[in-house]
Amino acid sequence: MKVEARVFDIVAIFGIVIAIIYAVMTGIMTQDGVEPVGTVALLLSGGLALLVGSYFRFVARRIEPRPEDHEDAEISDGAGELGFFSPGSYWPVVVAAGCALVSVALAFFQVWLIILSGILLVMAIGGLVFEYHTGPRRQ
Repeated sequence: MKVEARVFDIVAIFGIVIAIIYAVMTGIMTQDGVEPVGTVALLLSGGLALLVGSYFRFVARRIEPRPEDHEDAEISDGAGELGFFSPGSYWPVVVAAGCALVSVALAFFQVWLIILSGILLVMAIGGLVFEYHTGPRRQ
């Protein structure tokens, strides 16, 4: 996770530096002064990247180092099982459709559609999470 934290730190530094340059340049080159919308958007983008990078750094201290975190790691160090991924699940498609429908409903601000698609999205997320849940084992 240290690699990911470094990537997001670089993006954060880039966003903040570019925001400063943007604010100075718009202040010098325009009659209206500093353009606030672009400056704030760049600062917030840098801040968001810093937030994600800080989270990755926080998590990296609490887990064992992965092969990606070692300088001398071999490709074979990362071999093995990565987890279980459902091969035939339709729930991701339903989640994507629910997200798209919520986005369209928010774009056109149709309250009834926001509510309906929100319910669809919550049901789809529940279906995805509990797809293989079989309940407590009975003896």
